[in-house]
Parts: sequence; structure tokens; C-alpha cells
Amino acid sequence: MLRLWRGLKTVVQTSPANTHHYHTIQAIPRECTGSRISSRDRAQGRIPAVVFSQGLLEKNRSNRSPSRKQILTTERKQIRSIIKSVQLPFFCSTRFQLQIRAGSGSSVLLESGTVLPIKIHRDEESGKILNLVFVWADEGTELKVDVPVVFKGLEDCPGLKKGGYFKMIRSSLKFQCPAEHIPQKIEVDVSKLDIDDRVLMHDIEVHPSMKLLSKNESMPLCKIAPTYIENPEPMKV
Repeated sequence: MLRLWRGLKTVVQTSPANTHHYHTIQAIPRECTGSRISSRDRAQGRIPAVVFSQGLLEKNRSNRSPSRKQILTTERKQIRSIIKSVQLPFFCSTRFQLQIRAGSGSSVLLESGTVLPIKIHRDEESGKILNLVFVWADEGTELKVDVPVVFKGLEDCPGLKKGGYFKMIRSSLKFQCPAEHIPQKIEVDVSKLDIDDRVLMHDIEVHPSMKLLSKNESMPLCKIAPTYIENPEPMKV
């Protein structure tokens, strides 16, 4: 019998890494673009990057906001260190302070602000980061963001102890909300789920300013499924 879990305790946890003062990304402008220029930058230990207003991605041109587009490079060592500290799944749901300086090691600050990474381009074979894409994420800016979902309490889940198995259906949820309210992750407590229980999208409690971008909020995030034995052998008497 299918049961929907009610009274589920869900937590939206914003860790210190989600405050934009925790890490400051240093970048310098790129005067030229192209594959050769990008290859040269990578050989020098830098990662080509771009930052713009997310409204630039709107299909309807009338809805597009001023782009504030900047073509940049960042330091590979710093980006690696930040990703290791923040943890990769949460990198694209964490805001960072960005400082654009006149040159490598320069004290001249050209522009600064808060940004949100939205895409990491990697080499398919080596896994090395090729490019980074950021959007401006200053306070009050409405953004669309994919927030990772983390499931906790599996070790205490009664459904699993009875022989069921955990089935994750969604690993992230897409929201639209002010930049300052973006959670780094959503933690879902499954410690009270029994066999056939499931957690639905609309069971998740988030900040009132966060709008879930889903056509069907009754879709499950996860469920505890029963374990069936296919074609069981008849019992011998």
C-alpha cells in the first residue's frame, strides 16, 4: 500500500560556505578570446571564465537585463582549493565574492561583486576544468538555481531495516529566489520512512521567497521501495 510521508522534517541548511565573504575569487580581464588564447591561458595556470547577468540567458529579448558581461581568467590553484573546500556538488549553489583586478598580482581593483557559478566545463578525458561560467548574484537579484538534495538518516530508516531499499529519484531541485536566500543544499531527513513511504517535492520546507520551478510538485524525491524476489522457487515439503 502506497503511503505518503506527512510530518516529515526537512531542513534547508545554509553552511558558512554559502556566505559570499567565505572565499574571494581573484580574476583578471581577458582582452582577446579564442581557442588559442584560452589554451595559452590554461598553460599559464589560469582558467578562462565569463560572468554576466543571468537575464542575458532569457529567450525573450524584452526580458533581458543589462548583461554586465566580463571576459576573465581565474587562477587554477585557487579554484581547485575552493572546490575542495566547498565540495564539488555544492560549488554551483554557493555564492562567492569576485574581485576583478587590472592584472595578476595587481592592487588595482576594476570591479567587484557577488557571483554564483552556474557551469563548469571539463575536458571529457582528463577531467580538467576548461572554462567557468558565473552570473552576478548581488543581494536582491532574482536567480534560477539548481540546489543539490542531500538525504540523511539512512542508518536509522525503519524501512531499510525491514529489508527495503532506498531509491533516489531527484538529486537536485530548481528554484527561483533572491540571491541572498539561495541555500547551498537541501537536507532531507529520511530517518522515519517506512517501506513504501516517499518524500514529495511539496513536502520540502524552504524560505518563503523560494519558488520551486516544477510543473508537478507531487513528484517524489525519493522512496523506500520493497525488495521483491523474482520467480521464487516453490517451498519443498
